[in-house]
Amino acid sequence: MIRLMKYLSCWVVTWALLTSSLDALAQDRTQRRAIQDSPLAYALFNAEGEPQSWGQIMDAVATADVVCFGELHDDAIMHWLQAEMVRDLLDRGLEPALGAEMLEADDQLILDEFLTGIANEDKFKAAANLWPNHFTDYHPLLELAKEHQLKVVATNVPRRYASLVYREGLEGLAQLSDDAKAYLPPLPIPFDVDLPGYKAMMDMGGGHAGETLPMAQAIKDATMAHFISSHLPTDAPFIHFNGAYHSQDWEGIVWYLKGALPELNILTLHGTSQNQVLEPDSTALNRGDFLLITHERITRTH
Repeated sequence: MIRLMKYLSCWVVTWALLTSSLDALAQDRTQRRAIQDSPLAYALFNAEGEPQSWGQIMDAVATADVVCFGELHDDAIMHWLQAEMVRDLLDRGLEPALGAEMLEADDQLILDEFLTGIANEDKFKAAANLWPNHFTDYHPLLELAKEHQLKVVATNVPRRYASLVYREGLEGLAQLSDDAKAYLPPLPIPFDVDLPGYKAMMDMGGGHAGETLPMAQAIKDATMAHFISSHLPTDAPFIHFNGAYHSQDWEGIVWYLKGALPELNILTLHGTSQNQVLEPDSTALNRGDFLLITHERITRTH
């Protein structure tokens, strides 16, 4: 009788464990079906279009020297993932430096004063040359950096100098004062009009745009690369937020970074939008080390 009771007790325990496992499996399948049947906001892939997890991408990000996060400026999902990338690195014990196309080099002083609490938000807003969507899309990154005392670099060229290049070419920068040149890379600035991205810009408008249009793009790329390379952390990545065009095909910012520091481990995340996210369009492939595809019906921020 005692043996029978022990047997029955073991059987009951085994049955309970089996039932619990089957219930958990059924619940997992139900959750998976619910996710699969729900609209997808975004998906991640490698350059060849193979699906990637966020963890796989973050493992690569954590070991890079520089990460160029190529965004669509009005895409809320991309802005959210930018902040998640920073949080993930912080969770790994890394303190990245951040940089942004959306902040111009001559605003570095007021930016530093805001991050250190010397200037409040109103003073920062009044003094800095901010994009119209700054407070919806980029200010949360500054608040995150402020909370964790992360360095943020205003990397873009002051727009008046980009306008000067558009009017007079890169040679026009030579007339600037030494104080003005502090917001630029060392002159003269290399320029290769045969890079596909710049050549495509020159071909705009039936080839009538002229070389000064891609030169105005190049001064932005070169300046961003210069301020990235000037503020590299020693034990964490530099995460740079820029429009996708500035780093797609490993051109633009990446070309200038490689020219200055060929040994840098640079990773690019290329953001684009499609009417479905489960498979990248052929035009999206090999535009970056990783691809971020968001749904084209995502609510735009501006």
